Amino acid sequence: MSAIQRGRSSLPTSQGGTMERVSEPMIYHGAMPASNGVWLPISIVCDTRPLPPVHPDPKEDEKLFSDTDPVVEPPISVDHGINFKVGKGSFLNFNLLVLDTCLVTIGERALFGPNVCIYGATHPLDPAVRRGLEGPEAGKEVHIEDDVWIGGSAMILAGVRVGRGSTVGAGSVVTKDVPPFHFVAGNPARVIRRIETSMDPEQQQSEEPNGA
Repeated sequence: MSAIQRGRSSLPTSQGGTMERVSEPMIYHGAMPASNGVWLPISIVCDTRPLPPVHPDPKEDEKLFSDTDPVVEPPISVDHGINFKVGKGSFLNFNLLVLDTCLVTIGERALFGPNVCIYGATHPLDPAVRRGLEGPEAGKEVHIEDDVWIGGSAMILAGVRVGRGSTVGAGSVVTKDVPPFHFVAGNPARVIRRIETSMDPEQQQSEEPNGA
């Protein structure tokens, strides 16, 4: 059985019925039919459940990381897969959950503790607009840059960029951008201190706002 589990897909589809990559913030409806005309359950299917995953194909999983070959401690759960990119030398610990409604990128040499959640999707706060399954959902990109360490059970919310060389304390809820080379912790996460480093100054440069 595949180590990477995927949930239902409500992303826009092309005329051929295949899902299209989403690389910018978007609003969509969570109850839209999937590309095969069926609204698949939103629950992520894991190895411990009696049902198979939506796409239990090891070849597809290998293709997802074929260019970067990160170390993956299974199981991890990815909502769509087509908007999820991981850099070389990164380590993804077990029970990682990624909602890649929009682009979610992880840079090189990033380390993840277990049970980390990356939420690229969100909902309106106003219940009159949210309207359960009938209302709109929103997606925003999430970027985790090179040399970042995310502690176990941390949550990274939609629209957040975690700057290069930063550390996120275990159990933190990151609601806004983290500056490069800073340690943040708490709920909501706040800057605790700057991280001193012997890294070459040229290597300390953070990525461009739209970079991977």
